[in-house]
Amino acid sequence: MKFNKAKCKGLHMGQCNPKHKYRLGGEWIESSPEEKDLGVLVDEKLKNTRQCILAAQKANCILGCIKNSVISRSREVILPLYSALLRPHLEYCVQLWWPQYRRDIELLERVQRRATKLIRGLEHLSYEDRLRELGLFSLEKRRLQGDLPAAFQYLKGAYKKDEDRLFSRACCNRTRGNGLKLKEDRFRLDIRKKFFTMRVVKHWDRLPREVVDTPSLETFTVRLDGALSNLI
Repeated sequence: MKFNKAKCKGLHMGQCNPKHKYRLGGEWIESSPEEKDLGVLVDEKLKNTRQCILAAQKANCILGCIKNSVISRSREVILPLYSALLRPHLEYCVQLWWPQYRRDIELLERVQRRATKLIRGLEHLSYEDRLRELGLFSLEKRRLQGDLPAAFQYLKGAYKKDEDRLFSRACCNRTRGNGLKLKEDRFRLDIRKKFFTMRVVKHWDRLPREVVDTPSLETFTVRLDGALSNLI
């Protein structure tokens, strides 16, 4: 395979990275502070703020088009348009670029808040009441809907080679809790808090026993929807 040298760049990660220069053939490769791969922006500090901004901008542009070109404000029209055209931009590969800061979470949530406010008859309700009326979850809870089933599959042996490496079981003899609690590992960098193996632990440990002990992923997903209201 021949590489286009003009499109190859080096991305140095880590605080103590010596930032060596590399060559491809006889040409030096330029360094770059951030690069996009399959639509996801990755920077040298592994921060996701720029990716959140870009996702919110795309979604807001589409929301503006819907607002200016669609006359109807009924939920039968707006809700399918939001689900099909707008929300995918807010959730595309989000398990990889999970927002790290509260300001980024609010930036994404603000898009759904504006979209639900377009629906006739719901304008004067609070955001939480609009979600309840429409049968929707907040984007933060929807991200958990992706994380927790994945953790369930790991812990129930769907990926036997990786389960022991990804999670550590908590040594606890207490009868309270779900009986399958995980241990929160210590880490030096705050950025680790938002890694999948870290962020999912506290939410998993708060799940009730009847959710964790389900025999199948389908049943777990159904019971999880009822338990999400107590997690966030």
